Amino acid sequence: MKKFLHIISVCLLAHTAVYAYASKPLVVTTASMFADMTRQIAGELVKVRSIVPIGGDPHIYEPVPDDVALARQAQLILRNELTFEGWLNELIENSGTKAQIVTITQGITPIQSAQYHNATDPHAWMSAANGLIYIRNIYQSLLALLPQHRDTLEARYQRYASQIQELDQWIFQQIDSIPPQWRILITSHDAFQYYGRRYGLQLESVLGTSTDADVRTADIMRLYQVLDKHQVPAIFIESTINPKLLQQVAKDKHVRIGGKLYADSLGPKDSPAGTYIGMLQHNTRTIVRALTGQHEAQLPIQPTPAWLWMALGVVQIGSLLWISWHVWE
Repeated sequence: MKKFLHIISVCLLAHTAVYAYASKPLVVTTASMFADMTRQIAGELVKVRSIVPIGGDPHIYEPVPDDVALARQAQLILRNELTFEGWLNELIENSGTKAQIVTITQGITPIQSAQYHNATDPHAWMSAANGLIYIRNIYQSLLALLPQHRDTLEARYQRYASQIQELDQWIFQQIDSIPPQWRILITSHDAFQYYGRRYGLQLESVLGTSTDADVRTADIMRLYQVLDKHQVPAIFIESTINPKLLQQVAKDKHVRIGGKLYADSLGPKDSPAGTYIGMLQHNTRTIVRALTGQHEAQLPIQPTPAWLWMALGVVQIGSLLWISWHVWE
């Protein structure tokens, strides 16, 4: 009887958990960075889904039928805009969603394109200072969705804002350690202008602000000139872009690849770049290590622990005794 009651209790708890999860509001974001920001503030109060999966490129993403269903079910949709999600309006229209749609770049002064009229750089989240504006907009939209949880949302938002403020100052300190003549960041596409302007780096790239563009010979030649003039020690590939072009540039100019940077997507969940804060920390560490001439192969070699030497000695003595025994036999 007790066993039967225990089984019933477990089933009831499982049913309650499933029902509680199903009854949570669904918040849909367009990219993984914004999904993480939302989770940091909302915690378990909502379900959060990103349309573009981790590792995907939002610039050239093509929605699938499941995305239409996801948008239809959402109570809140968070978008970046600034020409980032050219596919989103059609997706929303096809879904017939009744979700509240919020632009989370409200209050940010966008960087205007020098080449195209009325075009803007969408990568505003790459500055931690702008990250504070993103999370304020997300917090306000969550508060409108869940006014009964004001105290919880407020506490989580304030804690998260403090972490991003500390991150902003930390990035300044790290970039300041790069020799001034090497504060030049060369990447696959122009996703780091907000980062560079905030923290004092000159930006150069092969592609423009969108990855959906053709590579021009003039852009390659410009990079070659920059490398020849400044002798920058490293250039950087990006997680969502084919690295072959930058690898060829590195080979032609005898410069090394300084590492992989993240811009349009977070890294895998268990990686150092698996959160928004982690992404900016990883990028900064990678940039600083490469542009200060450091490299993993140049790091100090750790001394061999004493216990390992002792173990090796025991093995050697044992081997000699074994050989001697068999010889005398």
